[in-house]
Amino acid sequence: MNFKTKISKTKDGNHTIYGHDLLDLIEKKSFSEVIFLLWRENFPTNEEKELLEAVLVASVENGIEAPSVFVPRVSVSAGNSMHTALATGILSIGENHGGAAEKCAELLKSGLKAGEIVEKNKIIAGFGHKIYKDKDPRAEAIYQKAKKLGFPCEFFDLAYEIESELEKKAGKKIPLNIDGAIAAVMLELKIDPSFGKALFALARLVGASAHVKEEMEQKNSYHRLEESDVENL
Repeated sequence: MNFKTKISKTKDGNHTIYGHDLLDLIEKKSFSEVIFLLWRENFPTNEEKELLEAVLVASVENGIEAPSVFVPRVSVSAGNSMHTALATGILSIGENHGGAAEKCAELLKSGLKAGEIVEKNKIIAGFGHKIYKDKDPRAEAIYQKAKKLGFPCEFFDLAYEIESELEKKAGKKIPLNIDGAIAAVMLELKIDPSFGKALFALARLVGASAHVKEEMEQKNSYHRLEESDVENL
């Protein structure tokens, strides 16, 4: 079995990542900086690192109601181990949960104007939320962080133009959500949109692990739906 990679190399017990000795990275670099090295092949500025960390914090946990949190809790209550339960949480991340950032980023970098994007797409990923009807405070906080750090925010500007166009078309506010903000940040940081789900999973894994540990400590029997929760067709 043969693989080809330029990412890492191990020789005589020494491991390097894109030519950087792992021991040097351990001593001198943070986890966020190594994320940039692996995803972008270079190290970030202090401002880039801080903005990525803001996104990771914003995505780490958003309540037990999210599939990537309650699914692993259900799994561990059925008798599975920590890592198995966490795997179910990662597998619950898909196009409809945690996948919108990638789609939104592709639209934001398409070169189309806000009106054209709204005209060409019936549903636009990264906009609208079941809870936040007027404004997603997480998206707003990330935007303000990006401005404070001195980023051009051209992709955020386009995103908010899309938000305005959507409101004109729908007659109601369809706000930029956390996924849309992540999309804008990824483009500001020159991170490929294909890492969208990975970025979300990376952060959410931390929050989900806390929930799994809590579920273990509660020693709950496995969770089962009540009859009243099921509507027969």
